[in-house]
Amino acid sequence: MQRRTFIFPLTAVVIAAAAGLGLNTADGSSARLLHTEPSDYAPVVVFEQYGERCMNFTEIEGGGRQTCYQLDDPDKMVFEYTRMMTSALIAKPDPRSILVIGLGGATLPMALHELLPEAVIDSVELDPAVVRVAERYFGYETGPRQRVFVEDGRAFVERARREGRQYDMIMLDAFDVDYIPAHLLTVEFLQAVHDTLAPDGLVVSNSFAQSRMYERESATYAAVFGEFFNLRAALDGNRVIIATPGELPEDDTLKRNAEKLKNALEPYGIDVDRALSRYKRAGSEFDDVEPLRD
Repeated sequence: MQRRTFIFPLTAVVIAAAAGLGLNTADGSSARLLHTEPSDYAPVVVFEQYGERCMNFTEIEGGGRQTCYQLDDPDKMVFEYTRMMTSALIAKPDPRSILVIGLGGATLPMALHELLPEAVIDSVELDPAVVRVAERYFGYETGPRQRVFVEDGRAFVERARREGRQYDMIMLDAFDVDYIPAHLLTVEFLQAVHDTLAPDGLVVSNSFAQSRMYERESATYAAVFGEFFNLRAALDGNRVIIATPGELPEDDTLKRNAEKLKNALEPYGIDVDRALSRYKRAGSEFDDVEPLRD
């Protein structure tokens, strides 16, 4: 297993030390601010707390951490939802082309690059400030098989569809300071995603298990893809939807794939037995719910 080496600018360390950046958060713990990156959307904040380096929008106490990694174990995934999204490899263990919409600190593209060194991974991020922070503070490096595009995710997908390009896996992990951007939640957008997937490709979407949008989001995926896997986290309230233009793999196939991936996924904190237990089929129960449209 290749371990990531993180090299950070001396200027950030000097600024943090000079400012004495120990900030008290709501629960009384101390967070050390490393950097605030100016942005046309929301300032991108980098801080350390509880032995983790994290990214957030606007402020340390803002609406949830966007990305974190453990300082003493960078490969191990801090968030359950990233482990669930990566466990989509149980449903499709050999994607050769992957699209990730929403970069954050690049946890997913970096892990996928290590797990699938021959795959081409395209990431799309609206905010160039997020890309700069991912590169400077989270170890993200681009190359021939690890590419980043600074633009709107929907525009990228719709252009890919027009050009006839397809991906084996499309991961949707785009959030603003409040929720998933509305134009990435509709039937029209998901139809573009559907058409940009290979016939046996997967869309893997991060969302929330408790949301006023839960049923309508579910109905939207069902309207475009039919039956889907509905993975729900035990701890952080997220859920991950896995869908395909083709047929979902059978349970026996999932079990065989999970066993083969056990050793590869373990360094990322992914227990394949627990991951497999979350693969619940859903779809038809939302037939009477109005899907979301543009």
